[in-house]
Amino acid sequence: MVKFSKQFEGQLIPEWKEAFVDYCQLKKDIKRIQLLNNINNEPNNHQMTSSPFSLLRKFSLFGHQQRDHEPIQVHRKLVSSTSKGDMYETQLLEQFADTDATKEFFACLDQNLNKVNKFYRTKEKEFLDRGESLKKQMDILIELKSAFMEKKVKGSSSQYSKEEESVSCTFSSSEDDSIRSSREQTCDLEKIEEDFTQSNEDEKSMNLKWVDGKLRTLSGHLVSSKGKNVKINIPLTTPSQTLSEISYLVMEDLFNQSSKKSNLENGVLHLNKTRLHHAEKMIKGGFIELYKGLGYLNDYRNLNLLAFLKILKKFDKVTEKQILPIYLKVVESSYFNNSDKVVKFMDEVEEVFVKNFAKDDHRKAMKYLRPIHHRKESHALTFFIGLFTGCFFALFVGYVLMAHLTGLYKRHQNSLYMETVYPVLSVFSLMFLHFFLYGCNIFAWRKTRINYKFIFEIAPTKELKYRDVFLICTMSMTAVVGVLFFHLTLLTKGYTYAQVQILLGLLFLAFLLLLVCPFNIIYRSSRYRFLCVIRNIIWSPLYKVVMLDFFMADQLCSQVPMLRNLEFVACYYITGSFKTQDYGYCMRVKNYRDFAYAVSFLPYYWRAMQCARRWFDEGETSHLINLGKYVSAMLAAGAKVAYEKDKSVGWLCVVVIMSSVATLYQLYWDFVKDWGLLQMNSKNPWLRNELMLRRKAIYYFSMVLNITLRLAWLQTVLHSCFENVDYRVTSLFLAALEVIRRGLWNFYRLENEHLNNAGKFRAVKTVPLPFHEVEDEED
Repeated sequence: MVKFSKQFEGQLIPEWKEAFVDYCQLKKDIKRIQLLNNINNEPNNHQMTSSPFSLLRKFSLFGHQQRDHEPIQVHRKLVSSTSKGDMYETQLLEQFADTDATKEFFACLDQNLNKVNKFYRTKEKEFLDRGESLKKQMDILIELKSAFMEKKVKGSSSQYSKEEESVSCTFSSSEDDSIRSSREQTCDLEKIEEDFTQSNEDEKSMNLKWVDGKLRTLSGHLVSSKGKNVKINIPLTTPSQTLSEISYLVMEDLFNQSSKKSNLENGVLHLNKTRLHHAEKMIKGGFIELYKGLGYLNDYRNLNLLAFLKILKKFDKVTEKQILPIYLKVVESSYFNNSDKVVKFMDEVEEVFVKNFAKDDHRKAMKYLRPIHHRKESHALTFFIGLFTGCFFALFVGYVLMAHLTGLYKRHQNSLYMETVYPVLSVFSLMFLHFFLYGCNIFAWRKTRINYKFIFEIAPTKELKYRDVFLICTMSMTAVVGVLFFHLTLLTKGYTYAQVQILLGLLFLAFLLLLVCPFNIIYRSSRYRFLCVIRNIIWSPLYKVVMLDFFMADQLCSQVPMLRNLEFVACYYITGSFKTQDYGYCMRVKNYRDFAYAVSFLPYYWRAMQCARRWFDEGETSHLINLGKYVSAMLAAGAKVAYEKDKSVGWLCVVVIMSSVATLYQLYWDFVKDWGLLQMNSKNPWLRNELMLRRKAIYYFSMVLNITLRLAWLQTVLHSCFENVDYRVTSLFLAALEVIRRGLWNFYRLENEHLNNAGKFRAVKTVPLPFHEVEDEED
């Protein structure tokens, strides 16, 4: 049977861990009490046996005490500050065998009870305030959609061109009360949505006019009552939105300010249908995250109540006192357990969501509000991982032995094979080694309770677990090595390269088709998520940058050798060089050489553009400093490319200088910014205060290993290689070391991100709201 402490540790919300009852510390206090009791009882046993009168006297006194008063009394102190609420303090009313240890136990117990109450009260207020804001946002959305509905019915025409659809609008909204309850609408949101989406292309915009301090459509529909101005603010998450906003800002500067002023004085404003669609999605996401947060808070209450019950039972068992009914009564009457606002508000949010976003379909709404978090673990998955692992090692050993016997990997031997086939092996080896390390990261994150799913914003139903990753890696590499083994076998039997090279092209084509396969097979949701992330990276900085996007862009920075080999393979097969075996054709074409140089810069360029976009969105200068790190990496990569072309002493010095600067820059950012280490005032020397791993030596070893692997660029200067081994094998080995370094970096990067979330008790996303109050502009 699993101990409660393990169950408690596994079920608590990781980001709120510090706010839960410190069950482990309370258990330590009880063990201390038990140890002191055992020591005190050893001499007392002999005395009690030799003196029955003293035993009878003690028993009668105990019975008298039980009748007169309880062993403890919990005092409730009212605190003026509403943020802290009530404070509890326990007073011992009778002598315990270990009074000092008991006092420490109850002091810790009171401290935990006060902590739980304070945190619960704070989070409850936060979620309730957010819920009230969302309800007001919903009322505004319904009003605006009703206005569009009226416009369609009355047939009013737009006076604005399609190019002006991105212009934001202001309208009046009451500050204290919501505009109107959804029950007062003539039709609900779903009915409006049906008519709203059926409107023609020429009905995508609408004119509004101020009349007597109120906003009305030109047809006379009242949108809202008097109050403060509110602006529609949609985050620029897509290229179309970003370009539209940029064009609007440019046009705004070109317009005559006097004409703008006259338009505002006339009270004519412009609303946009597309923006309202985005506003609806934002409000929907806000309700989903709010419901999740309320559910977490409800689980928080239940787990803490159970923890108090378990620890009091242990105390009664050790001390043989009846403390449980006394203290548990106080816990049950405390604020965190007695407040029913969360449960009631969950029902209210559920009702609003079912009505407005699920067409009164409760089952459909629950798919969004309460998605299935766990799917059943299949033993077949483990079986196939083992099967494909065995097949991979058998084929790989056979391939290595055959390659050794034919002498393919020796220096200056059979350059045709090394030039055309080895890049294929290099691409797949580096790709799936990286993917395998990602599976190891997932396993380590789960063991250390790092909430990577929340950080990456992975839906529970679309989660790719570490067993799934291992299955994909073993299955794919078995197929790759199997094709290479068959390819080499055909070559040894006398087939020409022109006859068998098509096999490797078909291998690449099969993986490409599988990646874009539209059928719901082989992890379609994960494949499409991967393609979307790659799209976001390529189109940087037009897409809004999220954690998963720049995390994946960092992975690409460690895969430059793989990208260059992939470029050669693509050129080799697309140009038809595999038929003529003219593998040098791609290197002779100027466009290919230029693009090969660009590939060395692209991952760093994409990452730099993401830093620029984050600085534009968030305004933090740290993103500009991070951008400088990738600029230095681009300069170092450019120096290496130039040195490969012209191996002169001057370019060698430039490579050493630029690479040294870039390495120091990257090491500082790795340790201080990404890993959060090297904190001078930390209780853990050269580390940080909070560590997820128990052994500090692992962090020191990881830092040394990261420095060592960062210096792999020295091979460019030293030209080190293994005896009688082709230089491409050495290059693959060094590229694999960089991939391993990145896999190590990934764990500590997410550990630091998780600790930052835990420090702010951030367990749910804060979805931005589309409608914001703005101050009146003075003309």
